[in-house]
Amino acid sequence: MDEEFLMKCVVDTQARTFYLYSNEGDKKEVVCDNVEQFMNVLELVRATCPEDRLVYTEPLSGKIEL
Repeated sequence: MDEEFLMKCVVDTQARTFYLYSNEGDKKEVVCDNVEQFMNVLELVRATCPEDRLVYTEPLSGKIEL
């Protein structure tokens, strides 16, 4: 039996949310209530998640391009 493992971690800094994707197709969402909690989770993610599996969302610029 194969073990489930993390394939990708997406960090949305504006929403203070982490999206975790597994090799089995599962998705988990970790929503932080405040900046301190977000920074603590981010520190843990950076220490344990391989760089090639860690991505950040692009911040919204506020202008709409058509």
